[in-house]
Amino acid sequence: MASALAAKMGFNSLMRKQARTFNVRICTMESDLEFSCEVKWKGKDLFDLVCRTLGLRETWFFGLQYNIKDTVAWLKMDKKVLDQEVPKEEPITFQFLAKFYPENAEEELVQDITQHLFFLQVKKKILEEEIHCPPEASVLLASYAVHAEYGDYDPAVHKPGFLAEEELLPKRVINLYQMTPEMWEERIAACYAEHRGRTRDEAEMEYLKIAQDLDMYGVNYFLIRNKKGTDLLLGVDALGLHIYEPDNKLTPKCSFPWNEIRNISYSDKEFTIKPLDKKANVFKFNSSRLRVNKLILQLCIGNHDLFMRRRRVDSLEVQQMKAQAREERARKQVERQRLQREKQLREEAERARDEMERRLIQLQDEAHMANEALLRSEQTADLLAEKAQIAEEEAKLLAQKAAEAETEMQRIKVTAIRGQEERRLMEQKMLEAEMLALKMAEESERRAKEAEQLKQDLQEARNSERRAKHKLLEITSKAVYMSPGLPPDSMPQDVSFSRENLSFDFKDTDMKRLSMEIEKEKVEYMEKSKHLQEQLNELKTEIESLKLKERETPLDIIHNQNTEQGTSKQSNFKKVTSTSAVGAAVPGTETCMVLQDMLFPQIPALCAHIYVPIGL
Repeated sequence: MASALAAKMGFNSLMRKQARTFNVRICTMESDLEFSCEVKWKGKDLFDLVCRTLGLRETWFFGLQYNIKDTVAWLKMDKKVLDQEVPKEEPITFQFLAKFYPENAEEELVQDITQHLFFLQVKKKILEEEIHCPPEASVLLASYAVHAEYGDYDPAVHKPGFLAEEELLPKRVINLYQMTPEMWEERIAACYAEHRGRTRDEAEMEYLKIAQDLDMYGVNYFLIRNKKGTDLLLGVDALGLHIYEPDNKLTPKCSFPWNEIRNISYSDKEFTIKPLDKKANVFKFNSSRLRVNKLILQLCIGNHDLFMRRRRVDSLEVQQMKAQAREERARKQVERQRLQREKQLREEAERARDEMERRLIQLQDEAHMANEALLRSEQTADLLAEKAQIAEEEAKLLAQKAAEAETEMQRIKVTAIRGQEERRLMEQKMLEAEMLALKMAEESERRAKEAEQLKQDLQEARNSERRAKHKLLEITSKAVYMSPGLPPDSMPQDVSFSRENLSFDFKDTDMKRLSMEIEKEKVEYMEKSKHLQEQLNELKTEIESLKLKERETPLDIIHNQNTEQGTSKQSNFKKVTSTSAVGAAVPGTETCMVLQDMLFPQIPALCAHIYVPIGL
C-alpha cells in the first residue's frame, strides 16, 4: 500500500514537472479566483499575483491559508509552493484571509479594499461565533452591516420583512431571547434608520470600530499545557501574548505585551517566553504538536514586527498610500456633497412640482365650484323672474280685491248709519238688563250670608253636644272608680318645665405660623458618554426583559460579570501589564471605585395652628 502511494505521488510530481504549471484556486471573502502557476513559483510570487488582481497594496495584513490534516497552515513566502505541505489535488485551494489584525482599524487601514475584506472576515467570525459578541452590540453591528449593503434607509423601499432572508445575528443571541424574527428586524431597522447619510465605506468602518473592542477580536487561540500539566489557552494578537483558562476566552489570567518580551523560542514541543526583565520568571509551556509551535512562532514574529512598525515613522510607500487615500476621500467627499446638493435640489424641485400640482388641483376645484355657483345663480334668477311675474299677477288681483273692498265698505257705512238707531235701542235694553242683574246679585249675596250663618250655628250646636257627652262620661267614670277615702286635693297638679339655654364660648387665639428657611445644595454631576454607548445601553435595556437566563453560555456569563465589575479588554490588559512589569506571578488586584451617595436636603413641613370659636 505504501509503495503504491509513493508511486502515485512520484507520478504526480513527474506530471507536474512535465507540465511545468499547476492550477490553484484562491477563495477570498467575496469571490473565488483561479490561476495557472509555474512550478518554480515561490509563495511570494503567488501571493503578489493575488494582491495585484485584487488591487491590494496593504499586503502585510494578509496571507494564504490552507488546511493540513486537522489544523491550518499559512503559505510561506520564501519557499516554493509545491515544496510545502500543500494539498496535492489540483486545483490547489488556498484561503486569502487576514493573518494579522490592526490595533486601530480607523488609523491603520488605508485602502477601501483592505477595509472591505476585514469587514467581511470579522462579520463572518461574529456570525459563526468565533468572536463572542453581546446581544446589544450584535444588533448595532447588524444595523451597520445592513447599511453597508442597502445604503440609506428608505421606508418606501425597506418595508417590514426585507431582512427576512438575511443572516444578521449569531444563533446564540437569537436563542437567548424570547423574540420573534419580526421583533429583531424591528430593532435592527430602528438603528439602521439612524445611520442615514453614511456611505458604504463609513458604515463598514463603524462596524470595525465596534468589533475591535470585543474581547476575542483578532485573537488566535492555541491549546497548551504548563509545567504542571494544566490545560491552558495561549492567545496571540496585535498587543501581545495572553494566557487563558480553557473555559474562559474573554479574561486572560496574565499577559505579555510585545514590548516586554525579550525572546520567544521553542524546542521540539516546548515553547519558552523570556520577559525583557531578566529578574522575571521565564514562562514555559508545551503544545501537542510541532506544527502548532511553528504556527505560533509565525504569528508571534508577524505580530511583533507590526507592533514595532506601528511605533515607527511610516515608510515612504505607506505615506504615499495615506496621501492618496486622503485625496481619494476628499474627492469622494466633494462628489458626495455635489450629489447631496443635486439630490436636495431635485427634492426641492419635486416638492415645488408637487406644490404646483396641488395648487393646480385646488384652482381646478375652485373653478368647478365657481361654475356650479354660476349655474345655481342662473337657476335662482329664473326662479326669481317667475316669482316676480306671479307677484305682479297677485298684485293685480289684490288691487281688484281692494276696489271691491272699498265698495263693500261704502255699503257697510250706509248700513251702519241705519243701524245706529237700532244700536241705541239695544243699549237701553242692555242698561235695563244690567240693573236687573245687579239686583239679583245683591239678593244672591244676602242669601249666601244667611247660609254661612246657619253653618256656624250648626257647628256650635255640634260642639256643645260633644262637650256635654264628654262631661257626662267624666262624671260617670269618677262615680264608679274613685275610692271613698281619697282626699280631693290629691289630684295631680300641672307640672311645668323650664329649659335654660346653654351656651359655650371659646376664646379665639392668634394664628401662629412656623416657617423655616430651606437651603438647597446643588450637586453638579456631569456625565460624558458617547452616542455609541447610549445606543448599546438603550438596546440592552429594550431586550433585557426578554432574555432567557437558562440559555446563556459560559462566555455570556463571564461577559456580564466583567460588565458589572467595570472591566474591559483595555482595563484587563493594563491591569495584567502593570502586574507583569513588577514581576508578579499572579494577576493584579482589582480596583474598586466607590460612588458617593448624593445627599438631598430635607424640606421641613410648615405647620399652622388655627383656633376657631364655636358657639352652641
